[in-house]
Amino acid sequence: MTRQYDAVVAGHICLDIIPDLTTISSTQFREHLLPGKLLEVGSVTFSTGGCVANTGLALTKLGIHVRLMGLIGDDPFGRAVLDIVDSHGRHLADGMVVDPGTDTSYTIIFSPKDTDRFFLHCPGANARFNAGDIRDDDIAQARLFHFGYPPLLRMMFEQGGAQLVEIFRRAKQLGLTTSLDLAVFDPTSEAGSADWECILCDVLPYVDVFLPNIEETLMMLRPATYQELALMSAGANAVDFVPADLVSDVGRQVLAMGAKIVGLKLGHRGLYVRTGAESRIADAGLAAPSDPAAWAGKELWAPCFRVEVLGTTGAGDSTVAGFLAALLRSETLERAVTAAVAVGGCNVEAADALSGVRTWAETWYRVESGWARHLSSVPGPEWRFDELHRLWVGPAG
Repeated sequence: MTRQYDAVVAGHICLDIIPDLTTISSTQFREHLLPGKLLEVGSVTFSTGGCVANTGLALTKLGIHVRLMGLIGDDPFGRAVLDIVDSHGRHLADGMVVDPGTDTSYTIIFSPKDTDRFFLHCPGANARFNAGDIRDDDIAQARLFHFGYPPLLRMMFEQGGAQLVEIFRRAKQLGLTTSLDLAVFDPTSEAGSADWECILCDVLPYVDVFLPNIEETLMMLRPATYQELALMSAGANAVDFVPADLVSDVGRQVLAMGAKIVGLKLGHRGLYVRTGAESRIADAGLAAPSDPAAWAGKELWAPCFRVEVLGTTGAGDSTVAGFLAALLRSETLERAVTAAVAVGGCNVEAADALSGVRTWAETWYRVESGWARHLSSVPGPEWRFDELHRLWVGPAG
């Protein structure tokens, strides 16, 4: 069968409303979050948000032919989403589902220049998104199926995640390589009451590439450890307090649960990747690596590139896009993890989720021209540095 697309990206989509806070420090921001206070900000940016837009459109900018699948309302915010998507390429919005009976999801994002983001989020149509919104005729035209943010899609975690499992089972039956990303959720919300360890046990056997961040993964698989780290960080960035041996052990656990390739995003600390046996890599669908042996049995940690951070909106999604673009281009694992942190690094040089992302050629030109990395900290005592690829190699590799 001739494949019309390289990838289908499905799941959560919303309209992002981003005030310009690039001149405002996190301290100023917090001091003004009080009743009666007025904080003067810059102009506002409207952009699409969520996995479908952030990862899907970043892949488009990287030269990957993408089909987008998300659910929106027939309202001004929904029309804004379609206009923005259309501006990135003809027919990109053709796979979107418009439901007149619901409101488009939106997020107001506060991103002060020296700290992580704050969000106000309306679930809207995403609360209704279900397995029926994924059309087999469309995904059968692709090599890779990527799905994002099930904790923000109510139907994906209700009834033990049955619909999420059904989506991935169908994608695998059609022969695609499958990829899954998560999202941070409020432990006191409906998503917080779901049995995520059980859900992941059921879905990961159908997932080839699992690309969450470490905090999301700990929230789901080791909630007690996550709470300890949250208390230890005392409001600072919790990822700074995650030891390398814990990251490695979580990677091992997720591989044992069924995933073939695991990438754990670590914010400014980079990207950790661990891969399964050669036979499992070879069985990863239509976008599987062309040389499974070269991808198998590895443990890598890619440090971030040095950048001036203007915003972190969509940084994780862009990192995922970089990795998946490399996979679809049959690159080596070492180039894939480098591409991931390179695209993520470009992303944070702009306040919104997409403006900073460059073309594939421009990104690699920057990497190969000596783009400096953060190499001061060793992940752990058993890790060694690979000078050729500028990556850390772990004991399991």
